[in-house]
Amino acid sequence: MSRTIRGAAVLGAALAGMVAFALPASAHVTVQPTSAAAGGYTTLTFQVPTERDDASTTKLEVQFPTDAPIASVSVEPHTGWTYAVTKTRLAQPIKTDDGSVSEAVSQITWTASSADTAIKPGEFARFNVSAGPLPDKAGTLAFKALQTYSNGDVVRWIDVAQPGQAEPEHPAPAVTLTAASSDTATMHGGSTATGTSTGTSTADTTAASHSSDGTARGLGIAGLVVGVIGIGIGAVAFLAGRRRTTS
Repeated sequence: MSRTIRGAAVLGAALAGMVAFALPASAHVTVQPTSAAAGGYTTLTFQVPTERDDASTTKLEVQFPTDAPIASVSVEPHTGWTYAVTKTRLAQPIKTDDGSVSEAVSQITWTASSADTAIKPGEFARFNVSAGPLPDKAGTLAFKALQTYSNGDVVRWIDVAQPGQAEPEHPAPAVTLTAASSDTATMHGGSTATGTSTGTSTADTTAASHSSDGTARGLGIAGLVVGVIGIGIGAVAFLAGRRRTTS
């Protein structure tokens, strides 16, 4: 029976290693929602996990697309962090309900005020930005991001995913713009531009997106764990059967 136990232990260790390897792969810097109506307004939430075991995240730099600029961007303060907004002059001004906009945000940099407020190993943080109107054409907005750790390492989340290809190793956070509906157009022309009547709706949508994303990842991890347990039980039974046969 000792041979069976040793075999099961080796298999269990190998499977545990597979699980440990698979889980961190989903810990990217991401943005929610992953899709939004073209020409509308939304709250962009950048989620930043710390993947390292020996360092904390101390800075996040997010680049905003200048080839498809967003007319208005405002930052929600994040406790224990400071932020700096960089703007660039546009070659082609954007026309909005409030007039022509000749410059747009090209980068936002968040920096931890101290080591105590940095994102520690095993933790994550969310940074919120109100943005709109979004470009009025369907397409993809990539927000390339640089994540700096307390040991000086910088992870560059700048690889833009291509249709029909596997996800790159360091994908840039991205939002898919869908064709604006008549409802979106009505909201855009009404109180959406002021952000007064749609604040609750936007927050609810963002919360729902986070909940959906968390649930999906939770179910995926649970399924992986159950599968590993099932394989382990099957392997033990198989080895035990072989033991009885050879005896």
